Amino acid sequence: MPGSWPADAPPELPADIDQAGLQRWDEGVGPLLHRIYRTQIVGSPSASERLMGELFEELDRVAPSEFATFQKLGGEARLGKGDEYVVRMPGPWDGPVRVVAADPTSFRLATLQGHLEAGQIEFRASEDYRSLSFEIESWARSGDRMSDLFYNRLRLSKEVQLHMWSSVLRKVVELAGGRMEGGIVITTRAVEAGALPEGYADDRAGQGARRLAALADRRVNFDPAKVHAHLTDERWRVDDLVEPLPHEGSGPPVEGGSWLVARELMDRYQLADPGVVTASYAGDAPLAGRDMLLRIRFAGLRFRVGVRIGDVYEDTLERDGREALVFGWSYRTLEGHFEQGQMHYELWKWLDTGDVEFHLRAISRPAETGPFLPRAGFRLFGRSHQLRFYRQICRRIKRLTEAQL
Repeated sequence: MPGSWPADAPPELPADIDQAGLQRWDEGVGPLLHRIYRTQIVGSPSASERLMGELFEELDRVAPSEFATFQKLGGEARLGKGDEYVVRMPGPWDGPVRVVAADPTSFRLATLQGHLEAGQIEFRASEDYRSLSFEIESWARSGDRMSDLFYNRLRLSKEVQLHMWSSVLRKVVELAGGRMEGGIVITTRAVEAGALPEGYADDRAGQGARRLAALADRRVNFDPAKVHAHLTDERWRVDDLVEPLPHEGSGPPVEGGSWLVARELMDRYQLADPGVVTASYAGDAPLAGRDMLLRIRFAGLRFRVGVRIGDVYEDTLERDGREALVFGWSYRTLEGHFEQGQMHYELWKWLDTGDVEFHLRAISRPAETGPFLPRAGFRLFGRSHQLRFYRQICRRIKRLTEAQL
């Protein structure tokens, strides 16, 4: 998901820790990645403090031997604040770290000079009446431009990291003597360079900001007043999809429940798969009237197009004698887009049953103006990819809502 500052900022380093030789996140390159790997453990005789105590005694017992080992550099065997480790990995991936925080149920490491990443990573366990929860949370940028190439461009080290921490979670489940419930959930929030505080962006951030600002001078590339007339026009495509979301209690939305979680995802435009579409916008701009610069990936090519959010609404509607709370907004295509039309995203909660639904409604057609090649490509290949994109949005908001819950 797209991240934001300061919501995804790393924790402050403790004042009493030796900071000599640390490789801080602000010394890194590229986007700041805030990642959480988590799993639930049921049927374990261990409590969270007991489980973490075993890791404190020997961190290497959960190391995936095929990927890495955790080698302590001197000191007592038990993990403690200020200790240093090297994560030994195949190839040029070794990572020196220092323990900067520790308590009975968690510890946090910070990267040292020479690490492929710049940032921090925390391991923690918690429990409730029926299960243990184990999480690995990191805040990091690539350590240098070469690391950025391997991680964010070629994605080689990203795959190694994915398998490494997933293997650690499986080892933790074995150590706890329980079984994994619900698999492994991995959430990544990427704060692009342009969204970082001033001074930490790269050259591409300024270019993106200029492109976004230029959208203010573009007009919508169709007549919104005629949208209803287009519903029966065969030249326009009309799509309407509904995706059930996790259920919550009847009545108004529940704090921390499905409807409000999904609404936050909509507000921050977390709907599109960032592997297909990413959006840039001014975070302090009101939702209504906000311009968004979309970067669309297709067949190895990248296209930049603009859209503008129109109506934002929230109301209680009655359908067949039932009341539903509906929140939604729409966006419209701007000049230069290879498509023309508008799309509505809506979140429904049926107040009698607590059923929650996501609705996607769109009316569109290939644009009549704008760059020729993107328009021609959209006419030839666009429809199947358009429908796939709509289905991905519906599946994605369901998965993200479930993960957040």
